[in-house]
Amino acid sequence: MLSVELHAHSEHSHDGRDPVEALCERAAAAGLDALAVTDHDTVAGTRRAVEVAREYGLVGIPGLEVSSAAGHVLALGVDEEVPPGLPYHETIDRIRGLGGVVVLPHPFQKSRHGVVKHVDRDALAAADAIETYNSRLLTGIANHRARRFAGSRGLPETAGSDAHIAEMVGRAVTAVDAGERSVDAILDAVRAGDTSVVGTRTPWRVSARQATGNARRRILRRLGDLF
Repeated sequence: MLSVELHAHSEHSHDGRDPVEALCERAAAAGLDALAVTDHDTVAGTRRAVEVAREYGLVGIPGLEVSSAAGHVLALGVDEEVPPGLPYHETIDRIRGLGGVVVLPHPFQKSRHGVVKHVDRDALAAADAIETYNSRLLTGIANHRARRFAGSRGLPETAGSDAHIAEMVGRAVTAVDAGERSVDAILDAVRAGDTSVVGTRTPWRVSARQATGNARRRILRRLGDLF
């Protein structure tokens, strides 16, 4: 079994803080086998991660988090950008056209752009897998709903820390029963449902530090736009 982080953000995300190298360093320290840097609507971070992951003893999985018109969709195995704002099913078609695996992150968390706010549950089942454990949780209800839905539809399950700062990497990982330690083997196992989820809640103080940093970065960007 491989321990894989499938949902993490670097400084290339509008709400991320740390360089790719810091995420890789943390993933290695946490004993992970593979890392997917999935920045919002850009592949700059993931291309860098794939380039340097081997230096940290990791498999670098390309990917990004696409802002579809319905909400966020993870595109794993993709190192080309998918335009944001496309309809949900068109986003899925674009990802698959690039050979990617479609995973719905935090699908039942409406406040965090989960797709359930805009699509019905039959549409949710169009994904290849459902993120059933996201470590950035308050009550855990959304994770429970995601896991119950995946079970009812026989969909593969994944986990992700949804890290926006390096110290969050590895809080939630996907245990993957892959035949070998490679990107293709890991993604094939996700498609096949040869996965299980392992996760712990991100400590509130870490989440608070991330939220404070996000607010500061948004203010600085707005000031930069003005001046």
